[in-house]
Amino acid sequence: MNPLFIDHILIMVKDLNKTKKFYSKLFGKPIHIAKDSVAWQFGDTKVFFGLPFKEVENNFFDRNKIGLNHLAWGVRTLDELKQWKRKLDEIGIANSEILIDRYGNREYIWFDDPDGIRQELYFRPEKKE
Repeated sequence: MNPLFIDHILIMVKDLNKTKKFYSKLFGKPIHIAKDSVAWQFGDTKVFFGLPFKEVENNFFDRNKIGLNHLAWGVRTLDELKQWKRKLDEIGIANSEILIDRYGNREYIWFDDPDGIRQELYFRPEKKE
């Protein structure tokens, strides 16, 4: 018996207003807004960004420590990836340009959110059955 999908992911952030503004430019209006969290939905999965539950000294994101390294948002066509590249440039989000992954398989673009959390837009075509 295995779960069939990821229902939601919660990512802690330092400044909820900056996070809301950043992701709204990318993904449009959130599905949820509260004083301590904001969320968007992608397919069956909700991604929440929230304020930490308690005060922690030296609290910052480091993608090289245990835990989250990055989020990869999937696109189905290379043209769609190119459209995202144009959008990132238009809204002023610094990015890597379109690169080939380290396995030589797929194209992607990376960029960082306001907390330095690495994001990717990753091209993965649908499988033909």
